[in-house]
Amino acid sequence: AAVAGIDVEVAHFEKVVAGVRVELQEMKDRFDPSLKEERVLFDAYLMMLDGDSLVEGTITRIQTGNWASGALRDTIQEHATMFESMEDSYLRERSSDIRDLGRRILLRLQSGSPRARVFPENTILVGEDLTATHLAEVPGDRLVGVISAKGSTASHVAILSKALGLPAVMGVADLPVRHLEGKEVIIDGYRGQVYLSPSKVVRNQFERLATEEAELSKSLGELRDAPAVTTDGQKMPMYINAGLLADISPSLESGAEGVGLYRTEIPFMIRESFPGEDSQVKIYRQVLEAFSPRPVVIRSLDIGGDKMLPYFPIHEENPFLGWRGIRVTLDHPEIFITQLRAMLKASVGLSNLHVMLPMVTSVDEVDEAMILLHRAYEELLDEGEKVTFPKLGVMIEVPSAVYQADLLARRVDFLSIGTNDLTQYLLAVDRNNAAVADLYDSLHPAMVRAVLQVTAAAQEVGTPVGVCGELAGDPLGAILLVAMGVDSLSMSSGSLSRVKKTICGFSRVEANGLLEEALKQEDPESIRELLRTAMEEKGLGGLVRAGI
Repeated sequence: AAVAGIDVEVAHFEKVVAGVRVELQEMKDRFDPSLKEERVLFDAYLMMLDGDSLVEGTITRIQTGNWASGALRDTIQEHATMFESMEDSYLRERSSDIRDLGRRILLRLQSGSPRARVFPENTILVGEDLTATHLAEVPGDRLVGVISAKGSTASHVAILSKALGLPAVMGVADLPVRHLEGKEVIIDGYRGQVYLSPSKVVRNQFERLATEEAELSKSLGELRDAPAVTTDGQKMPMYINAGLLADISPSLESGAEGVGLYRTEIPFMIRESFPGEDSQVKIYRQVLEAFSPRPVVIRSLDIGGDKMLPYFPIHEENPFLGWRGIRVTLDHPEIFITQLRAMLKASVGLSNLHVMLPMVTSVDEVDEAMILLHRAYEELLDEGEKVTFPKLGVMIEVPSAVYQADLLARRVDFLSIGTNDLTQYLLAVDRNNAAVADLYDSLHPAMVRAVLQVTAAAQEVGTPVGVCGELAGDPLGAILLVAMGVDSLSMSSGSLSRVKKTICGFSRVEANGLLEEALKQEDPESIRELLRTAMEEKGLGGLVRAGI
């Protein structure tokens, strides 16, 4: 009888999951087929639902005697907690997606199909932790803004809001969510501010700003398919950072010229065990094919530190200075070789694969990784696979790599400066620690000098160098990077148009002059003010309003 009860509970859970899958597909279908950027985000939810981790993990718990609701709660909590502990804001925000998916399944488990709600015109959606599916529930002609007490610009609701042209404010502390129903509100998405019951003066001011923003958005849209070229003819290739297949379609739509960083961690995180070679091949092939012949830089597995796998525990007192990145994969060559084989097999018939190594601190690590890459390559040739040897690069994201940039540049085909981690390690600041977060600044004089040093070292030996951190997606930072002679910039797809418009507004000579002045400054604020003033003089001040 007990076994029969378990079978009934499993069957009920599987039926509910199937219903949620249909519900998500219907949400996706509500968007016009031409709005690929909006529709494709729901594929991320469907991927999580189809991955074996959430569903199978819950079923396993049911089979040990738990009710479906309790089993689901425990499974969701386990996976969401894992993502919440990560330093990478993009990966950390996936915890909200997992919790949202869990809530949807739980609601159906407990009360059947959800009831539709009626939304008034000019709806501003407000919630504790909004997700992309919440946005999809509001008719597009009625939704005008989004306010979420939790979340960041890396969340899917923020990405979707930007794609829909909706102002959004994320992570509003002490937001009285339950007291805002029916209230008049103004959202300043640039400064991250919310105005409750605004005065007529404030309303008039924001109506004017909204008009200016509409004109700016139109001019940015016209730049989508144009290259980023300075006024004196220097072209800057513009790439995107991605971590899910759901990131790829919006990136293609936004005019990206390639992928400067494809994070491979997420497929590993949503499973109960290491994904096999064949499943990895499918994922990498989709990305490589989507962008071919444009380059795709796939970063090898970067776990440890803040990025943990539930089936591969790493317990350390100080994980950021411990076993992570290339250190883990070199210590477990079976994991590394499987991933390298998958990348190489996925690139057969294409010529756009670039492999990048994370958290490199010495040339020995590169030499060891190169041996394993050659081994994977030779194995596949022996098996009759028509693979080609890819370009190999390293991420410069720790101080030791900065000071060995010349040595590293001689060994590899390209360098990529990861300014997020480099800022954190160079300034000894955990940007997720509120007590010191204000000290984290990629325009710190030490950072400007470090990036310049790496760029100069790479140029001396003729090795291309790109930047793939937040500094690349900051219009102010982009000016300095152009002056340094960086070969490419990689950023979130939402930043491409603003950075492109900035680059098109300056000459290389003007950028050089600003870099020269920036190197004389003694603090980040002075550097930022110098660059802001230059933007204002070019009529580009709207691209760098506070909070952008």
